[in-house]
Amino acid sequence: MARLSARLNEIKESGQKALVAYLVAGDPNPEITVPLMHQMVDAGVDVFELGMPFSDPEAEGPIIQLAHERALTHKISLTSCLEMVREFRKDNSITPVVLMGYLNPIESMGYNEFAEAAAVAGVDGTIIVNFPPEEAGEFGDLLAEREIETVYLLSPTTTDVRARKICGASRGFVYYVSLKGTTGAETLDLADVAEKMSRFRAFSDLPILVGFGIKDGASAKAIAELSDGAVVGSAIVKIMGDNGDNPQLLEERVQALIRELRTALDG
Repeated sequence: MARLSARLNEIKESGQKALVAYLVAGDPNPEITVPLMHQMVDAGVDVFELGMPFSDPEAEGPIIQLAHERALTHKISLTSCLEMVREFRKDNSITPVVLMGYLNPIESMGYNEFAEAAAVAGVDGTIIVNFPPEEAGEFGDLLAEREIETVYLLSPTTTDVRARKICGASRGFVYYVSLKGTTGAETLDLADVAEKMSRFRAFSDLPILVGFGIKDGASAKAIAELSDGAVVGSAIVKIMGDNGDNPQLLEERVQALIRELRTALDG
C-alpha cells in the first residue's frame, strides 16, 4: 500500500484524527523548510502538503500568495521542491509528503519526468488545483505506477454527480474545501460542513479531510468531530511571514501551534 494511504488508514483505524500541515517550499527562505518539517513532525503533524511556489497561485488568499512570492525571490523551483523532499527523506521515511500547487511547472518539466523525479525524491501524493480528474488520466496513471496518489478537491458547491466522480478519482484521501473563495477565509459554517460530510461519505470510503478556516485548537476540534482530520495552511504560513527575520521565534511559534492543534484533535 502506498505510504499516504497506509498512514491515513492507520490513523483512521486507531480512531484518531489526521493533522495535515501546509507550508510553501522555501518560505521564508530555503534553509528553514526541511528542519522545520522535522520539528513539525515531532510536534504532531501526520502529513505534509508542500506548496510548489508559483507566480500566479489563483486559488490562494493574500497570506499564501505572499508566501509564494517570498519563496520565488529565492528562485525556488519544482526541482528545488523535489530536492527538499529528498533531503527530508534522509531522516524520515514515514511521514507522507504531498506536493500541492498548480499544473504549469509540472507541464514544463514533463509528466513522465515529473513522475519519475517525484518517486525518486520520496513524494507520496499530489494536489494539483487546476488539473481536474477528467483531464488527468495520463498523469494519474504515471503517478499510480509509482505509488504516488492523486488527491482531488470537493467544495461547498460540488454537486452529488460531480462529488461521486471526484471521490472515485481520488487516492489517499479526499480534500473538502469547507469555504467558498480563496485560502485564508475566516468563518466556518459547521452545520454546512456536517451536511456536506454526510453527503460526501456516501461516495467514498477514503478519509475525508477538511481544510480552509482552521486556524487554532478550537476550530480544529470542531472540524475533527465532523471529519477524519484537519488541513491547516494559512495559520502556519502567517507565522512564517510574520517571523521571517527571526528563525528561532518562527520555529517556536509554529511548533506551539502544531502542539495546540494536535492536542485539540486528540481530545
